[in-house]
Amino acid sequence: MNNNDKIALVTGAGSGIGRAVAIRLQSAGYSVALAGRREAELEKTAALADPSGGRMLAAVTDVSEPDSVRSLFAKTVAAFGRLDVLFNNAGTNAPGIPMEDLTFEMWQKVVGVNLTGAFLCAQEAVRIMKAQEPRGGRIINNGSISAHTPRPNSAPYTATKHAITGLTKCISLAGRKYDIACGQIDIGNAATEMTARMTAGVAQANGTTMVEPRMDVRHVADAVLYMANLPLDANVEFITVMATKMPFAGRG
Repeated sequence: MNNNDKIALVTGAGSGIGRAVAIRLQSAGYSVALAGRREAELEKTAALADPSGGRMLAAVTDVSEPDSVRSLFAKTVAAFGRLDVLFNNAGTNAPGIPMEDLTFEMWQKVVGVNLTGAFLCAQEAVRIMKAQEPRGGRIINNGSISAHTPRPNSAPYTATKHAITGLTKCISLAGRKYDIACGQIDIGNAATEMTARMTAGVAQANGTTMVEPRMDVRHVADAVLYMANLPLDANVEFITVMATKMPFAGRG
């Protein structure tokens, strides 16, 4: 099966990493379902499509709501007939405040999108991939450097990203006998709207504030395309793509 026959679904496709990955997959021939909360932003992503690439489908979705997720995957199959790649990318964060000051609602929102949303989308993808012919597919989870090491005042985000690692391993294990591969990309400081604040300085663990280097988001998109293009008998279980000089190795 070449890329012109492959179908991908990208969550959080209305901005940042999700938009970059969706456009990269589409330009490589994939038809892509775009999921996100904001219709106008999804349409902006669709408008960036390469005329020689695959088709696009914009579907407004709240990944934390089971009915919304079921509708998203039903629309994808109705439009394209199958699903070959899911990029579980949708994410949100809580304010960077001390843990004791976080409200239950702040915690619940981050868990709902980052973890429950990834689980619900993976669940629907597995159901489709097990049943379709030819069988199988690939799920790629967006982990983050926060799946390894926290930033100060980041309990909800860091907890969900650590949990994504466990989810990735469980999907990888359960999917083996159904030709479903699952891997995780851990991204550090891709240059998107979300990381723009880093150019003015970010709080560090030692109490200082430091400007952090960023990298072009296209490197993330290229890495996801590489993972997506592998045959199903090969898998990138974990990959880290990060700005070379960002504080991570050596704890800073």
